[in-house]
Amino acid sequence: MKSLHSIADLATLPGPLHLAAGFFDGVHLGHQEVLRSARHAADASGGSAAVLTFDRHPATIIRPAAAPRLLTSTRHRTLIMERLGAAAVLVLPFNESLAALPPEDFIGQIVRSARPLGSISAGTDWAFGHARAGNMSSLAAMGKAAGFAVHAVPPVIIDGEPVSSTRVRLAVEAGDFTTAASLLGRSYSILGDVILGRQLGRKLGFPTANLALESEQFPPSGVYAVHVVLDSKILPGVANLGFRPTVDLTASTRHFEVHLLDFSGDLYGRTLDVRFISRIRDEVRFDSLDALKSQIHLDAHRARSILAAL
Repeated sequence: MKSLHSIADLATLPGPLHLAAGFFDGVHLGHQEVLRSARHAADASGGSAAVLTFDRHPATIIRPAAAPRLLTSTRHRTLIMERLGAAAVLVLPFNESLAALPPEDFIGQIVRSARPLGSISAGTDWAFGHARAGNMSSLAAMGKAAGFAVHAVPPVIIDGEPVSSTRVRLAVEAGDFTTAASLLGRSYSILGDVILGRQLGRKLGFPTANLALESEQFPPSGVYAVHVVLDSKILPGVANLGFRPTVDLTASTRHFEVHLLDFSGDLYGRTLDVRFISRIRDEVRFDSLDALKSQIHLDAHRARSILAAL
């Protein structure tokens, strides 16, 4: 997948160019329809399809107090888009200068850079430009004047309501992975790099990979049966998300660690995509490390049974 970092970089893509535009947090089923619209337009014209997104949620600049907790980091979003077939992704730094750009100037820069611009696909509620003054109606008028098509993609409806990042966040926050998966079209997952931990798991006979977390929206603390994507392979595992009260009574931040079942090898510095399958139990404090070790044995057995039944 080709990574672009400025609107001017769009000139490197063979035209006509068909853009899927939006923030795409979570890359849920509604977002996937926007991506599909751009791909179909490119297939029909023989041009290129690309995604236009931002390095942070626009609300962090426009209204920071209301900025949502993100389901996916920029790296995670682009990885999911690549798996969905995106050939190029433009990640624009969203800053005060971009937020102040009038809608006509923002689109004008895209029109001038594309070789040429064939179409823009976006959700029907997409807003852009200073004060979110640009919408799909005004975009259609710009397209008519500049010679590009506009595809307003309607929302995907599940259980009578539009699929949205907000619905996914609420499901994840509640630990409802069934609903989250129905909205995402895949299991909810967390992406992170393996970092050096206290190596207590190794001493207990269950070496764990401690992840530097990139997401901001997490499920409840607890122990989970998970699938772990490593080098395109899907491995079974059991994960703990929480404060580790048995070994640290003063922790103020949550930790995320994963034990890969039937795996041996060095994972430090590797990137893991951990997919939540089922909750096993709450996080609790044990009176001793021996009691914790016994419970981990039970957790691993339970995770193995859950994953084997899929």
